[in-house]
Amino acid sequence: MTSPSYPEGTTSTLPPPPTNGQIPPEPPKPQARPGHTRISGIRTALIAGTAGLIVVLIFVIQNTQTVNISFLGAHLRLSLAVALFLAAISGALLMAAAGTARITELRRIMRRNRNKAQAS
Repeated sequence: MTSPSYPEGTTSTLPPPPTNGQIPPEPPKPQARPGHTRISGIRTALIAGTAGLIVVLIFVIQNTQTVNISFLGAHLRLSLAVALFLAAISGALLMAAAGTARITELRRIMRRNRNKAQAS
């Protein structure tokens, strides 16, 4: 039996045919991994949350200097970590408000277009 010939510069990914006429055994199939479950998602979220809290704790411990803050007539004396956290939370709330406004606007536009399509 002759081996198949291939054009110049190409190769075959198939194994050579057996010489004794027997069919080679199939390779074993990989074991299926268990699917994603809600509990595994909760576990992952709890681990990530705990790691985040550890980072926050280290941040607060390292930034204990007090700072004076004056904003809109309020004069506060806070630790640097708390002041930075308040600034970060304020920024996140502003971002969430802008995102909520945009989503509401897009839903209103989609509803208007859907009503126009149904009316015609």
